[in-house]
Amino acid sequence: MIKKGIILAGGKGTRMSPLTKAVNKQLLPIYDKPLIFYPLSILMLSKIKDILIIVNKGQLNQYKKILPDGKNLGIKISYLEQSKPRGLPDAFVIGKKFIGKENVAMILGDNFFYGQNLSTLLQNNTKLKEGARVVLHKVPKPELFGIAQVNKYQKIIKIREKPKKFFSDLAITGLYFFDNKVVEYSKKLKPSKRGEVEIVDLLNFYKSKNKLSADLIGRGGAWLDTGSMEDFYKTSAFVSAIEDRQGLKIACIEEIALKNRWIKKKNIKDAIKFYGKCDYSKYLSDLIK
Repeated sequence: MIKKGIILAGGKGTRMSPLTKAVNKQLLPIYDKPLIFYPLSILMLSKIKDILIIVNKGQLNQYKKILPDGKNLGIKISYLEQSKPRGLPDAFVIGKKFIGKENVAMILGDNFFYGQNLSTLLQNNTKLKEGARVVLHKVPKPELFGIAQVNKYQKIIKIREKPKKFFSDLAITGLYFFDNKVVEYSKKLKPSKRGEVEIVDLLNFYKSKNKLSADLIGRGGAWLDTGSMEDFYKTSAFVSAIEDRQGLKIACIEEIALKNRWIKKKNIKDAIKFYGKCDYSKYLSDLIK
């Protein structure tokens, strides 16, 4: 059972400058919440309570203002600073003390997931005991993504980064589940031509040992990457449409904690005081009426 999760919230966010010169990208709003709430909610829906957030050097205090230590959510949140981007697998090297002897999940801080059966998918994947597992999503333009091909046993048989020739339309999302060997394997990786260690190389390491499997976000589910300003607007519009139509909030971390029985009504009241008079607080208030 995977009990620990990492949110990789580093990176410079250069495609969203000048906004990201002042504020980390993961603290910018997706509709009515900071972006960081969305990947955090995914780990919480996975029933993961011990979470490490890796942030850029010098931006720690920005995060602690909105997400101090997790006690208000019945979870544990810790932080580590990354001096400069060195590639996704570097998160496991930085976080080796946090990981310890446990298996671990990792989600990229700018990824958004949505789906009716998402909680079931997530909790099934936390049962991983050995190897690595990635979450795939069907895309119309595979040449823009890291792409995987799977066999009938959901084992990955081929991975390519932004392939020029079509072989699959299943994109590798920013959600991963690993056994404890991920720390050892990540240390062995060599930087690519762009000077960073690559997640594809790590996944291929597992594939070479026949230890890489996949799960698929099915029809009706959504995965969005908020890498650019346009992506931010599209994701915000998606969240707005769903929430306005259903009257339910996506990534309301207090609601998830309450449903998981990690917190009580008193914690919701404390959250309302913290956020002040706003629509988010009104939604929280309605939860405990």
